[in-house]
Amino acid sequence: MHVSFLLQRNFAYVGHQLVRLLKDTYGVEKFSAYVSQRRSYDFLKSQKEINYSILLLDEDVHERYKTENLDPAYLDKLEKDYGIPFLWHFLALDRVLMFNQLVREYPHHTPRFSHEEMLRMIQVHAKAIIEFLEKEKPDAICFSLVSNLGSSLLYHIAKKKGIRTLLIHPTTIKHTYIVSDQYDSFTGVSDVFEHRKKHEIHDKHTERAQRFLQEFRDKPEPYYTTASPKTQPVSRKDQMGFLKPSRILRNSKLLASYFYNHYSKPDRKDYDYISPWNYLRDSAKRKLRNLRGINGLYDTVDLSEDFVFFPLQYEPEITTMLYAPYFADQLNLARQIAKSIPVRYKLYIKEHPAMVVYRPRRFYEELKKIPNVKLVQPNIMSFDLTRKAKLITTITSTAGWEASLLKKPVISFGTVFYNQLSFVRQCKALEELPRLVKEQLEAFSFDETELLHFLSALFEESATVNLQYIWEEEQDMEKKKEGLTALAALIAKKLGL
Repeated sequence: MHVSFLLQRNFAYVGHQLVRLLKDTYGVEKFSAYVSQRRSYDFLKSQKEINYSILLLDEDVHERYKTENLDPAYLDKLEKDYGIPFLWHFLALDRVLMFNQLVREYPHHTPRFSHEEMLRMIQVHAKAIIEFLEKEKPDAICFSLVSNLGSSLLYHIAKKKGIRTLLIHPTTIKHTYIVSDQYDSFTGVSDVFEHRKKHEIHDKHTERAQRFLQEFRDKPEPYYTTASPKTQPVSRKDQMGFLKPSRILRNSKLLASYFYNHYSKPDRKDYDYISPWNYLRDSAKRKLRNLRGINGLYDTVDLSEDFVFFPLQYEPEITTMLYAPYFADQLNLARQIAKSIPVRYKLYIKEHPAMVVYRPRRFYEELKKIPNVKLVQPNIMSFDLTRKAKLITTITSTAGWEASLLKKPVISFGTVFYNQLSFVRQCKALEELPRLVKEQLEAFSFDETELLHFLSALFEESATVNLQYIWEEEQDMEKKKEGLTALAALIAKKLGL
């Protein structure tokens, strides 16, 4: 069997250990990879455990656009063969190409490439990926996410060619991950969920679901630690912490290492490279914004009044750009929600804790122009608002899932796994929103049994692994490998090994 991997950025170190496990434990014989970030590529080239048949580097592919001639006929055929239904989907997903973000810090929003340059980028990426797939002929490709032009083309072209795709998804239950055939749904979970509902199955997974649900309702905690105000500098005092002598010394050393690497390594020529000059410039702008702060814009919360809760999401992220591309403008969406709720109601809006230091004041000033909006202090726990809200509206955030666990009515705007629950409503067109709000306020029907079946299906189809820690913090490669054993077993199961 030949298994290919998308090994992007720091996931390359995780994915490589999964490759080792599939080889050592399950006898997979051949591996190849589409790689993103030169540092990760250099690691994969230098390691001795796995002889990849090919390592295709995204940054090298990207460079080819500079000498590529625009071929309208090729683009037309590519759009006909792989468009959804057009090719803009692949570009719109890529925050570096569309906004020059990642390279620059939010709220920077200006692309550095022209329309024609972007078209040539599609050409070179598509040609390289088609050649890669036709030459290597992998039986399956494993992804941790689909997040840019290259990974999106790889996923969709592989699908059209009949190549199996496996996506590693977090379930938003701590240390619990599933493997799906699609990037936008939990395919295995969906099948098991329907089976469990039909046959009213009660087993160890049901008991685990009951325990989890009771524990969560007794003491709810956010799935992502970054989503908690306890771990983020949400107050002006915390944001000024960089002025402490110890922080100044640490940041100076860090910046010195950035500049050393900048002038000693070839990465600085790559299109997605984060220059220390840009880092310094954007950090200074952010600190100046934080000096002024937005404390004067927050409203007093009255949990006894009728309100709809709309938590803002971190951006730019695939949670909006991939799963809700036409609802990614959160300011505009707030305006639409505000005029789609009962006239007496308030719309409570709370910032994502990790976005507090990045979002400019003018964004909140625009929100405050909406008459029935209240801007909530970010240090207030979202669960306190969720429990008292009449309705939770969300694009695709975990807040919608957590609200469902707490028996609250939810309206989502994007493609998200908990849309499968019959008591969650997805708004696909804004014209539908007032009607959906009315339904969820007046005719909401929570189904505890259905929720337990869904949770049971998640547990039955999942692997328990502390992937976030292994991905972001664990430095020992053998410990990485050991910690990924359960996830490798789940991938092997999906491959029929």
